[in-house]
Amino acid sequence: MADRDKPPKIPAAGALLWRPGEQGPEVVLVHRPRYDDWSFPKGKCLPGEHLMITAVREVTEETGIEITLGRRLRTVRYLNDGRPKQVDYWAARPAAQAAGGTDEPAEPGPFTPNEEVDQLVWLPLTAAGDRLSYQHDTEVLSEFASAPAATTPIILVRHASTRNKKAWQKAGHPDDLTRPLTPLGQVQAKLLGQILSCFGPARVISSPAERCLATVEPYAALIGGVVEPAPAFAPPEEEPPPEDAPPAEGEPRAEGEPPAEGEPAAGRGPSAEGEPPAGAVPDALAAARDLVTGLVTAAEPVVICAHRENLPAMLRSICERLGAPVPAGPPLRKGAFQALHVAGGRLISAEQHNLES
Repeated sequence: MADRDKPPKIPAAGALLWRPGEQGPEVVLVHRPRYDDWSFPKGKCLPGEHLMITAVREVTEETGIEITLGRRLRTVRYLNDGRPKQVDYWAARPAAQAAGGTDEPAEPGPFTPNEEVDQLVWLPLTAAGDRLSYQHDTEVLSEFASAPAATTPIILVRHASTRNKKAWQKAGHPDDLTRPLTPLGQVQAKLLGQILSCFGPARVISSPAERCLATVEPYAALIGGVVEPAPAFAPPEEEPPPEDAPPAEGEPRAEGEPPAEGEPAAGRGPSAEGEPPAGAVPDALAAARDLVTGLVTAAEPVVICAHRENLPAMLRSICERLGAPVPAGPPLRKGAFQALHVAGGRLISAEQHNLES
């Protein structure tokens, strides 16, 4: 059969939802009366829907439990009514429990049967393996059990689509830090905010460049946080403007000039380094390395937005701190991100996403 004659793949996503139990993690299994089987909650992607959003939506619809995603697990492939189906899985926790950072067992709310699922059970890992109906689900369970259940995300984001640099300068804007997102970039930023929120709330730190700040502001707004500008994350080729060059209207103030009343702007917190945002300095890469190393040591969820020029060095610094090789993968596209899942000072897994995947 030629490729064009093959039935299209059915994309789907789900999660292995877990909570701490008295003798280790307990996971959710659901029973589907249509198939009379026990499996993990999952479902098909809506047209144009990102897989992570599908996973969160489907698990919540089938279980009634709002969730926060953790590390990515394996992808399962099988035939469904003669069509190839591909299901991407993540580890996940009840959102309220993940936000509280508790390891105490939590009693879920009462389960309400729905059209697809008529029973839900929490089971220890061994009992869950015995109950599952399919071998491919037991393989997902084994992968989950092979590493720490709870992980902390460190997420590196490349800014969304921006105005052309040369055109921006030709229009009379000498400071590249003021270059904004395009209308497409603004749409990308909103979608990125929805996707990143699947990982739950995190500290948000950004290059002081407008294009980076605007990329992660929708996410910060969704989680009720602020974006912290970090001068160390400015693009390394940037140099501060000449001391005798007055700032153009609407452009950042000169270094040392006192901030205007009410600064920083709404939704943007004080500098992550405790200083006003400024252009990159000659040792920007070293400063960025020191800052990301401190963020890794803090062991708290964090989203970092920066540039093509300095993100690879940040990734290397994080992996060096964790004693891990740099994950394979192409450079991040605009609006793409890489999530590093960490536990006990070790890199447990990594995943890279573009907005359309």
